[in-house]
Amino acid sequence: NDGEPEQSSWAYLPDICLSHVFHWLDDRDRSRAALVCKKWSCTMHSGSLWRCRTITFYGQPSRARTLEFQRALWYTKKFGKYLKHLEIKLSNPYNTPFIKKFQVIMRGLLLHLGKCNSHLESLSIKYLELDCLIWKNVVRAQFIENLAAFLKRMSNQLDYLNLKGARITLEEGCELLNSLSSLTNRSFISEINIEDFFSLHLSVYSSALFHQTMSKFHRLTILTFNYNCISDELLDILREHSSHSLCTLNIKCHIHDPHGQVVSGMSWANLAKRAPKLNVNFFFERVMKHDHLARILLVEIPVRSISLRSCYFSDPDWTMRPTLTNLLPAYWHGLQKLTLELNNDHELLDNELLQLILSCKRLLFLKVWAFLSVSFMERLLQNRAERKCILTTIKVRIYTAQDDSTEEERLLADIYRKFKYLIDSELNYFVITYPMV
Repeated sequence: NDGEPEQSSWAYLPDICLSHVFHWLDDRDRSRAALVCKKWSCTMHSGSLWRCRTITFYGQPSRARTLEFQRALWYTKKFGKYLKHLEIKLSNPYNTPFIKKFQVIMRGLLLHLGKCNSHLESLSIKYLELDCLIWKNVVRAQFIENLAAFLKRMSNQLDYLNLKGARITLEEGCELLNSLSSLTNRSFISEINIEDFFSLHLSVYSSALFHQTMSKFHRLTILTFNYNCISDELLDILREHSSHSLCTLNIKCHIHDPHGQVVSGMSWANLAKRAPKLNVNFFFERVMKHDHLARILLVEIPVRSISLRSCYFSDPDWTMRPTLTNLLPAYWHGLQKLTLELNNDHELLDNELLQLILSCKRLLFLKVWAFLSVSFMERLLQNRAERKCILTTIKVRIYTAQDDSTEEERLLADIYRKFKYLIDSELNYFVITYPMV
């Protein structure tokens, strides 16, 4: 009919395509788009758009950030019944009034979601740092109580929990973890991140309360935590209750966490035998001395990834050489990722590192910040070109004691040109020099 107005092609866009467009809009643009027509308004209320939420609490908000936060909070409450994945972020909390406001808002939000939501699968609240002075005792206790009540209500459906950096006491931490199993006395959550969950200096590995708490988890696939939680008892608990599902242990060992406990290689071997899919990833921060590492890196552990970071601290009492030649080669059959960030009194490790790389038959990822000679890169790339290793990622920062690294940069450019065909076609490659004067 010639009398009918011509409609835009947008009017014929299928609902699934329109929903996909809305998916990429922020809250402000979604609300504006919903005013266009009834069809777009209905799309705005589609449950698929509101399954994931990130709410950021800004410690020092601008007007724009305040509006962004208010919109995110309002829409989370309005469409909370659809929510599957919730992430809460604290950005630069700086004083007690802000923390009090955060606690009050979270109490209301968790209470609302606890009543209306039956789909939540994952919850992430990282870096709460509850041991900071801005968390007054009453506010801290109220927040933990509210969070524990929410976890208890959601325990039958929650599959992922991330409380990294909470920094709480042993009793408070176990209270929160126990909330996940309080309805049935066992929990079937599959992934937990409790890295830096407990306060510094706690010997969690010796706690019967912690062992009792961990025995309630019966379907763990991924567990991220600190080495100060590791003990023969914990490994036996994981073997007994989660060996059928356990795939990954991510273990952080920090210089300020106790790590002097004796763990039996037999306990690791028994766990690895019962959990054949298990891979272990170690992250060491300033734990670099060979005798410390030798107590931890036992040959029975199915190690897939190792990261050793000295964090710019140099210590004349340790050398990296025996670790590269005696400890790490034990994982030649399984090691896939190696990260070394070393600042150790100009110790050159070219030969030892290259030999380690060539011995690790499955090593794919290499990141090294260390004192190396430029010729190391040429030797490494030559071996890669000859298929003596299978690296796909090479990221190297070559420390130098000289202010002027012009000559080293020229040599690196020559090496790149020589192996350009290999680098461009097969490698994720990034190499620079970095003066350490």
